[in-house]
Amino acid sequence: MNQHLIEKLASIIPSMTQFRRDLHAHPELCFQEYRTSQRIVDQLQQWGIEVHTGIAETGVVGVIRKGSSSRSIGLRADMDALPMTEQNQFQHVSQYSGRMHACGHDGHVAMLLAAAYYLATQAKFDGTVNLVFQPAEEGGGGARRMIEEGLFERLPMDQIYAMHNWPGIPEGQVAVCDGPIMASSNEFRIVIKGKGGHAALPHLGIDPILIACQLVQAFQTILTRNKNPTDSGVISVTTIHAGEAINVMPEVCELRGTVRTFTYELLDLIETRMRELTQHISSAYGTEAQFNFTRNYPPTINHEDAVRKIRSVATNLWGSSGVQNFVPTMGAEDFSFFLQKKPGAYFMIGNGDGSHRQQGHGLGPCQLHNPSYDFNDDLIAKGAALWVALVNAELTV
Repeated sequence: MNQHLIEKLASIIPSMTQFRRDLHAHPELCFQEYRTSQRIVDQLQQWGIEVHTGIAETGVVGVIRKGSSSRSIGLRADMDALPMTEQNQFQHVSQYSGRMHACGHDGHVAMLLAAAYYLATQAKFDGTVNLVFQPAEEGGGGARRMIEEGLFERLPMDQIYAMHNWPGIPEGQVAVCDGPIMASSNEFRIVIKGKGGHAALPHLGIDPILIACQLVQAFQTILTRNKNPTDSGVISVTTIHAGEAINVMPEVCELRGTVRTFTYELLDLIETRMRELTQHISSAYGTEAQFNFTRNYPPTINHEDAVRKIRSVATNLWGSSGVQNFVPTMGAEDFSFFLQKKPGAYFMIGNGDGSHRQQGHGLGPCQLHNPSYDFNDDLIAKGAALWVALVNAELTV
């Protein structure tokens, strides 16, 4: 089946490779993917596929219906780029300073489009395939907004899946796991109100930097002394801002950072303890602090039956050696919002070791969110074949 599908897809791969590289050269940030979405719309309409636009500003959904069954499936590809400068120099390098497809969303779009071509023109299935091209995965919460704007009411789906390339996994291999596969993403901001004065007379003021240092260390005790040692959690203070002169004790110190967990229970515990420590430690030093905690993306939790289907489909395509268990990561993914509403799974396809990059690539590693990254175009056919095989398995005639 593997070779059969690859051969059937062969005719569309060159144009999809060019399509992918065009997207890479013209990256667009969250909710600004106007050119990207229009290119997707034009391509889908060229193949006679029903198109729905304007969901979450730039979101696009292609719909392919065959047969008479009411069964339906959603396949998602994210579209947005990152606000970073590319260091590669090959022909399809980003044309926009400070913007780059450093996470492979250009490749995700190409894989789903290649699958759309085959599903629309050659595949035989009984039901509806919804091709979800989602904006604003990189921090914008595009999935949540699509849901809020009625995605599942307008276009019903029994289940939904997403595939993400993963550098370091051998090219084309599939990696997936049951339960949590990616963590929740949350951020905090703490403003400590000190009492400024001369640095040579600290007894006349209240040093907010000293309090900040106490908090940074105290937060780590939550992980080592409050949570269950078998639960995974991360608290990272990533910025501390205070002061303007070396001989002046500042009035205010601000701390910001991120918290990652796989469960809501641990997240509740961490937020509560951080708030308590902030209040009590600042009070102990004779002042107060403002504590703000924002929950961005929930953990991405796969459904057991959906994971079983992915493993089965991938094994049928590549054999058991082409499927591996993915070790959950503390990274975050807004596909989590879809999985809160519908059964499904999020899984990885190996992007290889970076040897696919052409002459002119940067000197850094081919890792996600790295300025030397580039998507492996050999995955377009393999990823499309996986999408097609999943549809065939779920919407059997």
